[in-house]
Amino acid sequence: MKLLVKFNLIYIIVMALGVGVSGYLTRTLLVGNAQEEVLNNARLLIEKANAVRGYTSNQITKLLETQMKYEFLPQSVPSYSAVEVLSTLQKSYPDYFYKEATLNPTNPRDRAVGWEVDVVNQFRGNAELKEVIGQRDTPSGPSLFLAKPLRITNPACLQCHSSVEAAPKTMVDKYGPANGFGWNHNEVVGAQVISVPLALPLQRAEKSFNVFIGSLIGVFVVVGIVLNLMIWLVVVRPVTRLSELADRVSQGDLEAPDFPAGGGDEIGVLAQSFSRMRTSVVQAMKMLES
Repeated sequence: MKLLVKFNLIYIIVMALGVGVSGYLTRTLLVGNAQEEVLNNARLLIEKANAVRGYTSNQITKLLETQMKYEFLPQSVPSYSAVEVLSTLQKSYPDYFYKEATLNPTNPRDRAVGWEVDVVNQFRGNAELKEVIGQRDTPSGPSLFLAKPLRITNPACLQCHSSVEAAPKTMVDKYGPANGFGWNHNEVVGAQVISVPLALPLQRAEKSFNVFIGSLIGVFVVVGIVLNLMIWLVVVRPVTRLSELADRVSQGDLEAPDFPAGGGDEIGVLAQSFSRMRTSVVQAMKMLES
C-alpha cells in the first residue's frame, strides 16, 4: 500500500471522528440553546400574566366593588384578566398557549384536562416544586411548556372560593354552586401553564448545525488536499526519485546522475547517505574491474 493511500486512510478516519464528535457536541449545544430561548420566552410570558394579575388585583378589583354587588364582573378576577390578555396575544401567535389550569375552577374554561391534570398533581404532591418543564406534540409541531403552581396565598381569594354560602351571590348566580368551592389556604388548586412552539428555534438550530458541519467538512477536505500535495512534493517525489537512482546503481549503471542533497531534513540526510553509498559502490566495482 502506497504512502499517500495510508496517509489518506488515517486522515479520513481522524476526520470522521472529528466531525462526529464535533457534530454531537454542536448539535447538543444548539438544541440546548434553542430550548433555553423558548424557556426564556415562556418565563417572560408568565411574568406578563403575573403582572396583569397584580394590576387587576391592586387596581381594577377595588374599582368594581360597588358594581359587583349587583352583577358579577369577571374582569375583576385576576386570573380572568391574565387569560384574556394572553388570549388576545394568541390571536396573533396561535401557536402560543396560556391557561390557568385548575382542578375545580369557577369558570369551566379553566378546568385542567389531560396532561394538565398530571402537572397540577405534581405540584400538589410536592410542595417544594417551583416549576415543571416538559415537551409535547401539537398539530403545528413540538411545543415546550412551562408550568408554575397556583397556590392560595391571599386570604381574599377564599371569600369567593371557600364555600357557596361565603361566596358573592352574583358569582353564584353567574357560574352556579357546583364548582370553584372548597379551596383552602396554601392549597395548590391549579397551575399556570404556558406553551411556546419549539419548531422554529429547532429549525434554526438545525440550519446552523448543517452550516457548521458543511464548513467543517469543507475545511477538512481543503486541508487534506493541501497535505496530500505537500507530502507528494516534500516526501513522495524525492523518495521515488531516490529509489529509481538506487535501482539504476544496483543494476550497474555507474553513469546515473547524482541526487541533489539539498536541505538538512530527513530527505536530505537520506540523499547524503545514498551519495556516500554510491561512491563506495563505484569504488568497489572499479577495484573489481582492475
